[in-house]
Amino acid sequence: MTAIRKEALELLERIPEDKLSFVIQIMRGVNGLLGDTGTHEKRDINLDEFVMPATSRGQNADSYVRELRDNDRV
Repeated sequence: MTAIRKEALELLERIPEDKLSFVIQIMRGVNGLLGDTGTHEKRDINLDEFVMPATSRGQNADSYVRELRDNDRV
């Protein structure tokens, strides 16, 4: 066991039981940052599911904003 691992275990032993859940959450977050997701499985996401269909109102938005801007300058 390396010295740093031994020190980490000693620190963990000094943490009160009610605070251990926070430490575990932090450790899982660090594992996620390092790319070690453990047993989590990546799934493909179809981004087309999140695209909203175009509406006539949305298609005319540019001309409407332009008209408002032009009328404001008068």
